[in-house]
Amino acid sequence: MTKSVYDETYARSMQDPDGFWAAAAEDIHWDRRWDRVFDDSRAPFYRWFTGGELNTCYNAVDVHVDRGRGKQRALVYDSPVTDTVRTYTYFELRDAVALCAGMLRRLGIEKGDRVIIYMPMVPEAVIAMLACARLGAIHSVVFGGFASNELAKRIDDAKPKAILSASCGIEVNRVIPYKPLLDGAIELARYKVTRCVILQRPQAAAPMVCGRDLEWNEAMAAATPAGCVPVLATDPLYILYTSGTTGIPKGVVHDNGGHAVALKWSMNAVYGMGSGETFWAAAAEDIHWDRRWDRVFDDSRAPFNRWFTGGERNTCYNADDVHVDRGRGKQRARV
Repeated sequence: MTKSVYDETYARSMQDPDGFWAAAAEDIHWDRRWDRVFDDSRAPFYRWFTGGELNTCYNAVDVHVDRGRGKQRALVYDSPVTDTVRTYTYFELRDAVALCAGMLRRLGIEKGDRVIIYMPMVPEAVIAMLACARLGAIHSVVFGGFASNELAKRIDDAKPKAILSASCGIEVNRVIPYKPLLDGAIELARYKVTRCVILQRPQAAAPMVCGRDLEWNEAMAAATPAGCVPVLATDPLYILYTSGTTGIPKGVVHDNGGHAVALKWSMNAVYGMGSGETFWAAAAEDIHWDRRWDRVFDDSRAPFNRWFTGGERNTCYNADDVHVDRGRGKQRARV
């Protein structure tokens, strides 16, 4: 935005914040319209769009299928470390997310339950996040490859009903086994997780714990698609933990309504993104770092937001902060 546009927008938001954000909320699909835009009845515990109901996954994915954009590219996964490029249309992404949500439901995951996602930068990580939102479950993304004791702290705090993980991550040309770290974390944690779903990657096979672990593809094959579950605007969407360098990690909770409205508004007003355009994201090593920076940048890079604004496609470039194929990344950013 130019300075004059910024000044005018800022002035409107300050003079009439309820009206400003109510107008922004009109761009979101609501299952039930809100009663109050900004609820300060329990200050300083402020709440946005109280009484409203929506589903974040529907607004990120299904709405574009319903509006005729199903064949448009929604997600492009580009991994130079495995020499893999995979593309999902909105039809394909919706179906994958719905099936993953059905898989979670078979594990007993319902609205309000917590799920930890401990995965590398693969499409399944994004699908898992959207699947949790589809059911109204609360997800928490933990940095893939994080030490067992750090993961254990987050398990004890979130008390997840299930953990979604992978057999390994890849850092430049080094394979990092995740499963021993996950097993160690569960052993260290006071809270015991009873279900884990493991994506077996070809670079490393993970040993499975009988009665607790399920293989991702097998669990998906046994599932039936699940629909979107409306939740309150004030219901939690995800928990993001601080690094823990100053003590026990603190969980920052983001709700559904204010999160969706702010992200949808910011993609156009701040980034100038429109329908059919490409958002390119290169996260260091895995999706958790993309998530952590969300906190700094008003969540404007969260995996949901890229699909809020008229269905632009999202390019996830799987690189790391030590070895980035800059030429390939530059080329992919133009898709």
